[in-house]
Amino acid sequence: MKKIEAPTLADAYEKAALELNCSITELQYEVIQHPTSGVMGLFKKNAIIVADCKRAPAKSENQVADASVEEIIQTIVAEEIIEEVLEVSKPEIPKEPLAKTLKREIVKTEKIVKREEPVVKRNIPQKSISVREKNRLDEAITQQDDVVLDSFFETKEMTKETVRETATVTEERPENNNLELAEKIEAELSHLLSCICFEIDTVEVDVVGNTALIFIDGDDAALLIGKEGYRYNALSYMLFNWLHTKYDLYVKLEIAQFLTSQQDMIHNYIKPVIEFVNLNGKGKTRPLDGILVQIALEQLREEFPNKYVAVKTGRDGRKFVIINEFNSRRDA
Repeated sequence: MKKIEAPTLADAYEKAALELNCSITELQYEVIQHPTSGVMGLFKKNAIIVADCKRAPAKSENQVADASVEEIIQTIVAEEIIEEVLEVSKPEIPKEPLAKTLKREIVKTEKIVKREEPVVKRNIPQKSISVREKNRLDEAITQQDDVVLDSFFETKEMTKETVRETATVTEERPENNNLELAEKIEAELSHLLSCICFEIDTVEVDVVGNTALIFIDGDDAALLIGKEGYRYNALSYMLFNWLHTKYDLYVKLEIAQFLTSQQDMIHNYIKPVIEFVNLNGKGKTRPLDGILVQIALEQLREEFPNKYVAVKTGRDGRKFVIINEFNSRRDA
């Protein structure tokens, strides 16, 4: 037994384990005094224990060797006893001669073969028929696939140039009043569009009267139009400033059927406006943006050739089309 003193019980246990050279679990101890913190540092007491190591004494090498020899002898004796008991309790089975067993196995195999033979004979023609039919179907399918593939690759051999040629033949382009000017504007516009980052492969210009009809198309036509047509409006305004200043031409710009779709949309929109004007004699559209004002103006002038149709600007700066009667003061 050894007396250990420390500030806490945990410290006392660790100190005892170190001094006795064993683990804390192997300690056998008794607490003599519990630790107290005192009052404001006064009357403080440490923990005091009396400890001893309860580890079992180590066996000597001779004792270990004797114990291992005894265990080996006991296992050998136990195995011999078990073998003797099994031999006594095992019943004697009369051994059958080898010839009889072989004969019995041969008879069994013959019976199995006789049972399976008719089934095999019936299934062979069915399999051969089904295989022949399947081969015929496969041949027919492969021939049909070859025909389809040949026709597919024949159509794919057409290049973009041939497609453009056929398209230009089928499409009826308007007659140019000034072919030389149209070709000049087309070349200049193609050079301008080649400098931007959009992929545009079609640029066509026709001059009819005092209007330049411009058609642009390509893989990036939608990007050239922009969200809600803001790039279309900007490009149309830029082309108008260029062509009207230099050649005294108005511009009608079409980018990948965008103008056509806008015309259809405005045509459906002005139907109630037309009905209202027919009933009341006058009317106006809601504020429109960009090219929509010009489209609405053209369609309403065609619908009401005997009325005053013009574009007005509101206080907010937005434009709309009005329809009214002509001023009758001149007639008076």
